[in-house]
Amino acid sequence: MVFAVWLLLIVAGGSLAAKVADVQDNDPETWLPSSAQSTQAVELAEEHFDDKDNSTAVVVYARDGGLTSADLEKITADRGGIGDGIASGEVGEPALSEDGQAAFLSFPVRSDPGDNAVLTDAVDAADEVVTAGRPDGLEVRVSGEAGSIRDFADVFAGMDGMLLGAALAVVAVLLLLTYRSPVLWIVPLLAVFLASQVASGVVYLLAKHAGLVVNGLSTYILLVLSVGVGTDYALLLIARYREELHRHEDRHEAMRNAVRRVLPALAASAGTVGLATLCLVFGSMNSTQGLGPVVAIGIAVVFLAMTSLLPALLIILGRWTFWPFVPRFSPGYDAGVEKEHGWWARVSGVVGRRPRTVGAASLAVLIALGFGVTTVEIGQTQEEQFTKSVDSVEGQELLAKHFPAGSSAPADVYVPEGGTDAALQAVQAVDGVASASAADSAGGWTHIEAVLADGPDTSAARDTVERMRDALDDAGGESADGLVGGQSAMLLDTSDAQSEEEMLLIPLILGVVLLMLVLVLRAVVAPLVLLVSVVLSYASAVGAASLVFHAIDHPSIDRSLLLIGFLFLVALGVDYTIFLMTRVREEVRSRGHREGTLTGLTVTGGVITSAGIVLAATFCVLATIPTVASLHQGLLVAIGILLDAFLVRSLLIPALSLEIGPRIWRPGHPEKAAAPAGDRQPVPPSPVRP
Repeated sequence: MVFAVWLLLIVAGGSLAAKVADVQDNDPETWLPSSAQSTQAVELAEEHFDDKDNSTAVVVYARDGGLTSADLEKITADRGGIGDGIASGEVGEPALSEDGQAAFLSFPVRSDPGDNAVLTDAVDAADEVVTAGRPDGLEVRVSGEAGSIRDFADVFAGMDGMLLGAALAVVAVLLLLTYRSPVLWIVPLLAVFLASQVASGVVYLLAKHAGLVVNGLSTYILLVLSVGVGTDYALLLIARYREELHRHEDRHEAMRNAVRRVLPALAASAGTVGLATLCLVFGSMNSTQGLGPVVAIGIAVVFLAMTSLLPALLIILGRWTFWPFVPRFSPGYDAGVEKEHGWWARVSGVVGRRPRTVGAASLAVLIALGFGVTTVEIGQTQEEQFTKSVDSVEGQELLAKHFPAGSSAPADVYVPEGGTDAALQAVQAVDGVASASAADSAGGWTHIEAVLADGPDTSAARDTVERMRDALDDAGGESADGLVGGQSAMLLDTSDAQSEEEMLLIPLILGVVLLMLVLVLRAVVAPLVLLVSVVLSYASAVGAASLVFHAIDHPSIDRSLLLIGFLFLVALGVDYTIFLMTRVREEVRSRGHREGTLTGLTVTGGVITSAGIVLAATFCVLATIPTVASLHQGLLVAIGILLDAFLVRSLLIPALSLEIGPRIWRPGHPEKAAAPAGDRQPVPPSPVRP
C-alpha cells in the first residue's frame, strides 16, 4: 500500500518536475527587497516611463585598426533588423568610439519573470541578425543586462537532467563500494531519485501558483541536496536494518525495530535542517526567502520517502538484496564487537586511550585551517562569474577598451521635474561619473542617464552610486527625493541586503540548531559544546575552501556564499552530530558513559563517514555548472562536510565527550540507567559476516 501511494505521487510529481525550469527567475532585479532604492527606481520607471518587463541589450562592434565603411553599413543594417520586431522599443543611434575602432547599439527587449524564453529568444534573434553577413575581422558581441541574463539561462539550460544524472551516478558508485552488493545499491538510489522528482514537482506548483521565487541555483541545490541527504538517511536506515536482521528472524519485525530506532534521529535531523533553512524566509532578499522553502520541501519529501518508501521496498524485496553478504539471524548478536566493526573499534580505542591528545590535535587542525579566512575575497565582477567564456563578458571587455566602462549599463536617476537642473549638476560633479544627461520626462519625473567611468559590476561603480545618492541628498529641494537605480545600484543594494541578512539570519539559525539539539539530546551542556564545534568547523571549511579557490584561480566569492554556505554546513553538520550523539546516548543508557561513547563511535563511524563522502561527492557535482558561484558552493560544502564527518564527529566530539565525562549530559543522567560494570553480561560476537 505504501509503495502504491508513492507510485501515484511519482506519476504526478515526475511530470511536473520537468517543468521547473519554466518557472525559474534568474533576473537579479527581481531578487531585491521592495525597500531597496534600485527596486523603487524600477517600479517608478515601469509606472511612468513604460519600462515594465524590459531589459537592455547592447551589441558591441570592434575592429583593430578602425571600423571600415562596410562595418558601418553593417551596423546601420543591424539597427534596422533589430528594430523590426526584435526590440521592444526604439533602437538607439550607433555610438562610435573616439578612436574609431568600436561602436555599440543599445536597445530594450521584452522580458517575462514567469518565462525566461521571452527574453532569451529575443536576444538569440538579435544575435542571429548581427552575426549574419558580418564582414571578416569585425568582432561582434551581444552584452548588456539582457545579454548577461541570456548567458546565465544558456548555462543552466538542460542542466536539470544532467546534474541529477551525474549526482545519481556518483552516489551509485559510492553505494557499490559501500555495500559491495550488485543489488542493494539500486534500492536506495531508486528511492532517492523518486523522492527528488516529487520534491521538484511540489516546488514547481508553489512557484507557479503561490509566487515562490525559484532560480537556477536553488533548483540545482534542491536536486543535489535531495540526492545527498536522501542517501545519508538511507545509509543510516539500512545500517540499522542490517543489525536488526541479525537479531530478528522475521524481516518485518527487523524493519519495525530499525525504523523505530532511527526515526528519532532522522526526524530530528530533518526537523533541524528544515527549520534552519526556513529561517531564510526572514531574509530581505526575495531569492533568499525563496531558497528556504525550496530546501525545506526537499528535506521533508526525502524524509518521508526514506522512512516509508525505502522500508517498503526493502521489505518487499527481502534479505536477498544484501547478496552476497546476506545478514542471517544470529541470537545474541552485538553490533559493537570488534569483529563487526574492526577499523572503527581501533579508532575508538585510540580516542579512548588518549582523548586529550586526539581532541587537542583535532582542534589544532581546525584552527590552522580557520586562518585561511584571512584570504577570502568578497565581490565578483561579471567576468569572474563564469568558468568559461561567454558573449556578455567578452562584449563588456570590448566596450571597456573603447568607451567608458559603464556605457553598457548607465545608472538610472529619477528625480521630480522641479529638481532636474539641480540633480543634473550634482550628478555631473560626482567623481566616477563620465557623463550625465536628461533622457526623458513623464508623470512629473525626469529620467537622467549617468554613464559611469567604471564597469557596472565593479566595486568602484558601486562606490560611485553611493556618492551619487549622497550628492542628491546634499543638493536638497526636490533633488533629495531622487532615486538612483540601474545595474550598479542593484549590486550595491544587493550587497547591503546580504550584509543585513548575515547579521540577522546567522544568529537565528544557530538559535534554531541549539534548540533542536537540546530537545533531541535532553541536555544543555552537550548542545552548547556541539554548537561551538559546528561554528569552528564552518570557519575551518571557509578557510580551507578559500585556499582552494585561490589555487584554482577563482579567488573572488559572491557575498551570498557566506550565508548559504553557513546554512548548509551548520544544518548538515548537525545531521552527523545527531546521528552520533543519539546513538551514543542510547548506548550510554545501557553501557555507561565511557563505554557507551566509544561503542556509539564504533557503530556509527562507518555510516557517518560514508554519508559524508556521499554528500560531499554529490555537492561536487555542482562544479559541473560553468558558473563560479556553483563551483564555490559545491567545493565549500564538500570540504566542510568532509572535515565534519572525518575530523569533528569522528574524533573531536568523542574526545571532548570523554574529557567532559557524564557532565556533558547535564541536567540529564542517562548513565545512571546503565547496570554496574560488573553486572553487565558480555555478549559473544556474531560469527556471521554482514
